[in-house]
Amino acid sequence: MKVERCIIANMDFSLAQALRVNSSASVAFIGAGGKTTAMFQLASQLPVPVLVTATTHMGVWQAGFADRHIMTRSSGPLEEFEHGFQGIILVTGEIDGDRLKPINNDLLNWLQQFCGNHSIPLLIEADGAREKPLKAWAEHEPPIPSFVDQVVQVVGLTGLGKSLSNEYVHRPELFSKRSGLSPGAPITPDSLVQVLTDAEGGQKSIPANARRVVLLNQADTPELQSAAQGLAQPLIRDYHSVIIASLKQERIFAVHEPVAGIILAAGESTRFGRAKQLLEWRGETFVHVVAKTALEAGLSPVIVVTGANAEQVELAVSDLNVIMIRNQEWKNGQGSSIRAGIDKLTAGITRNVGGAIFLLTDQPQITTSILRALVEKHTERLYPIVAPMVMDQRGNPVLFDRAVFPDLMRLEGDVGGRAVFHKHRVEYLPWHDDRLLLDVDTPEMYQRLLSDETL
Repeated sequence: MKVERCIIANMDFSLAQALRVNSSASVAFIGAGGKTTAMFQLASQLPVPVLVTATTHMGVWQAGFADRHIMTRSSGPLEEFEHGFQGIILVTGEIDGDRLKPINNDLLNWLQQFCGNHSIPLLIEADGAREKPLKAWAEHEPPIPSFVDQVVQVVGLTGLGKSLSNEYVHRPELFSKRSGLSPGAPITPDSLVQVLTDAEGGQKSIPANARRVVLLNQADTPELQSAAQGLAQPLIRDYHSVIIASLKQERIFAVHEPVAGIILAAGESTRFGRAKQLLEWRGETFVHVVAKTALEAGLSPVIVVTGANAEQVELAVSDLNVIMIRNQEWKNGQGSSIRAGIDKLTAGITRNVGGAIFLLTDQPQITTSILRALVEKHTERLYPIVAPMVMDQRGNPVLFDRAVFPDLMRLEGDVGGRAVFHKHRVEYLPWHDDRLLLDVDTPEMYQRLLSDETL
């Protein structure tokens, strides 16, 4: 189970920050319940110029959100403005009744290349929903370009509890087929999750390498915010991020992302005299206790970095669902183990975690409560660093946002994450548990740990 909780928003935390969109991103918006609003709200928060287009029909009225609207079938009219684009520019096909036609593939590819060459954001509406809060997808949709970096699945929460009908759902018959819900029945959270996680539903046509985000919009009331919180848990299994928001109020209530646990278990424990990872506490080895606590707190994935005594340490956690990495450079100090853990997180299926908590094996007394609290604090604004503060002293463990990973990858020698504190904002979490200040550096501290029943 992942760690998720709804957090009341700070007004200056923007959609662009929640989506982690950079100035050269290409983002597609699909779904229902506020796609166009989300797209143009994001455009207004990015450095201009921003190019906006669509691979599906848009309403003529939607052009009013842009600073400039160019209707064309080719790149010719755009090339005239190549060095003079300003503001938010909407590019579409010609008017067709009350709708704007989508652009063709040749023009779309030109826009991709142009935006990439000039580091300009490209935002693409790739779905239609007839202004309904919810929808399901026909065989020909959604037309998502294969090159996009991120796909934002927008969901209108006001559809929850309403009848499965044309009034609230675009293509209700297909929604019924994907969810198993009978036509006319109230739309339940479970049925919505079923549609959004279905390979022919919300997961359809999303490029394999694209970041997948669910934007639960219309969380305009405490009741809908609570309902969204319940949706986040099951959705995060299939999406890289779940955002709860009210675009109408321009508020972000929560950003749910997987947070990893990286257990630094590579040291030789020279000062102590024997491997601290394998010391026993309450019938378990230190490393097993720490790994189990990380899993119980919902950290995912949990990585154990080994080095000295690697085989014994790995055997001690072999019954747990953890990823084990051997740090061949462990003699170079803790910095090498941090790099090894981060390197694993930024490769393969784990590359989309929102952050990582580093845990030390000589602190088996760390609780799930502090781990969950660190994650909860991080979701408020995706703070770069979140650290506990106990009696005016910084404690461990510490959470680092993925934005800090590049600096962690440059660590050298026997230094920990504290070496990058001066470069990033540190959000301190007040914590009234002095157990966070205890680490087992000496045999005397180990005896204290064993004899103190409160730990």
